[in-house]
Amino acid sequence: MRYLPKSPAERQEMLAAIGVKSAEELFSSIPERYRLKKLLNLPGPMSEAEVISYFKERAAENSTGYSSFLGAGVYNHLRSVVTDVIIQRGEFLTSYTPYQAEITQGTLQAIFEFQTLICQLTGQEVANASMYDGSTATTEAILMAERLTDRRRVLVARSLHPEYRHVLGTYARNCGLQLEEIPYGSAGTIDQKALHSALRDDVAAVVVQSPNFFGAIEETAELAGVVHGVGALLVVAITEGVSLGLLKPPAEADIVAMEGQSFGLAPSYGGPFVGVMASRDKFVRQLPGRLAGETADTEGRRGFVLTLATREQHIRREKATSNICTNQALCALAATVHLTLLGKEGLREMAHQNFSKAAFALGELEKIPGVRRAFPAPFFNEFTVEFPRSVKLVNAQLLKDKIIGPFVLGTAYPELTKHALVCVTETTSRAQIEHFAGALRRVLEVPL
Repeated sequence: MRYLPKSPAERQEMLAAIGVKSAEELFSSIPERYRLKKLLNLPGPMSEAEVISYFKERAAENSTGYSSFLGAGVYNHLRSVVTDVIIQRGEFLTSYTPYQAEITQGTLQAIFEFQTLICQLTGQEVANASMYDGSTATTEAILMAERLTDRRRVLVARSLHPEYRHVLGTYARNCGLQLEEIPYGSAGTIDQKALHSALRDDVAAVVVQSPNFFGAIEETAELAGVVHGVGALLVVAITEGVSLGLLKPPAEADIVAMEGQSFGLAPSYGGPFVGVMASRDKFVRQLPGRLAGETADTEGRRGFVLTLATREQHIRREKATSNICTNQALCALAATVHLTLLGKEGLREMAHQNFSKAAFALGELEKIPGVRRAFPAPFFNEFTVEFPRSVKLVNAQLLKDKIIGPFVLGTAYPELTKHALVCVTETTSRAQIEHFAGALRRVLEVPL
């Protein structure tokens, strides 16, 4: 019955129940000029068989068989079908947030395990129950640093994801943060000289991404010593979580903000994803969101509780650390299941494949006349190359060969109009890489 339209009698009954005589009266608060006066331009009416046939025809119009070299903060990784089966169980899929701990032990346990996995990955001591996404987690980390230091000046690496910087800028305009960008150097990493000259005792935090937006790996341990020297906090943002299967975790950071999409969540046209936030235990009272903890009941049985929930509707009021979203419990559960299925060895193997295939891809591209590696810093599964012509024009030609080309860096960095950010993951085959290199060679050989 849920898919059948209501009869006129049923509609009248519903209107009467809410005290109006007609649908027009129901929508009387909407100004006349904004009301739709004509029927929607939809085909039909159709029978059930015709509707199914119609959508099958539309689905057949989708393009298939493409290889992609596009990353830039959203990554295509292998996902087990087991993950989807578990998160689609009714008790997980239909639940909201676990306010009543005594009846949501399964959800609280899943959150607790998520927090544990994040701490193991990041080298931090405490993690919250998740955030909205990587960009808002990074911004919340900076707001947390402001509260901890009582300072408002923030130094942001220009190699931080452009969209993360945009979100941060939106927050800063309304809460008094003073943002200053630190340029990147010739290696593609943060310019150390510029950072040193900008660091003073009024800086709340320095924000870097590693691997950064150009794919370059930052020396976070070295940065931590410099940042801590002026009493500031180091915030490390991570967009590619799989890198932690190979790279040393940023344990020296004060706060880690990460996008967890790579852990069992499909790209899905940009979301929903899951934000990750972890920190040192001494900062836990300023960590936004909520934390689940492990305890024992009066009979000694293991149990889970909501340990910390510093939100205004509880007891914190004006001291609350509320944020854009309470938590992304279902997406965090997907990440938990995915990481548990992979295990340490599985994650390490996946990371090695990403690194090795990206290195192979770079080697193939460097054989093409006019293509050169832009930054010499070590990278993980993304790297920046320079083409002899516009990347947009090159990508338009590659699309004819069923290749989704690399990210056009000029859209976010005007000084890099001929530079491309190439991404390769474990899902990219050797044949696809060689096909990409061959197609790129042919495109660049054709005169403009």
